[in-house]
Amino acid sequence: MGRSSGSGGGGECEGEGEGGATTSSLALRNRYWVLRHGKSIPNAKGLIVSSPENGILEEYRLAPEGVDQARLAGQSFQKMLLENNIPLENVRICYSPFSRTSHTAEVVASVMNLPFVGPQCKVIGDLRERYFGPFYELASHDKYPEIWALDEKDPFLPPEGGESVADVVTRLTEALVSMESDFEGCVVLIVSHGDPLQILQTILKAAKQVKTGADEQDLASRIQAIKVKSVLSRHRKFALLTGELRSAE
Repeated sequence: MGRSSGSGGGGECEGEGEGGATTSSLALRNRYWVLRHGKSIPNAKGLIVSSPENGILEEYRLAPEGVDQARLAGQSFQKMLLENNIPLENVRICYSPFSRTSHTAEVVASVMNLPFVGPQCKVIGDLRERYFGPFYELASHDKYPEIWALDEKDPFLPPEGGESVADVVTRLTEALVSMESDFEGCVVLIVSHGDPLQILQTILKAAKQVKTGADEQDLASRIQAIKVKSVLSRHRKFALLTGELRSAE
């Protein structure tokens, strides 16, 4: 499968009426959907694979069931576009560089007859899996509840050698700012992982509700304003199943 795609351009999309979104006083230039990768080989084996070095390995791409899940997600996304009269040229797919997410994104693009190697598909490093640290790497996925229990106690405290919830928020903010800068009036499908996507939904929902001063209306400032324990510790309520597609609005 292709490891990379377009250079990250894609430019502006037409039809800003469909693409723009304003909730509370937060105005986004694009509409965002999230898709957790399909069931992967690590999922099937019950393994945690979170390091960038392991994550890009082809041996950790989608399992056959995950390919089917990605295909169904692509069909559902395509149906949503048709129902809302959103043309294909308004779509952008942004995805994590891990093999299981790039595989998912490629399957979705194929379903939609969208060139995967081209300006409408973009790999973004900051959408990668949350790194849980060397202690949990390649360990049983039964260890996940331990990590999430730590998150509830202190989302600023990382697992040893890994990333905290707050660390992930920092790079997801960079990813969002990048997408908002690169695209306008688009429908952006973000293909990523369980923890990053539930954290992403958490900060977007909270950022739309926060009241800020006139000098704090930009997206990064609003996210910084809600980067507190009471918000970040609850990210699990936005959990997704493998292959699950959801509006981020």
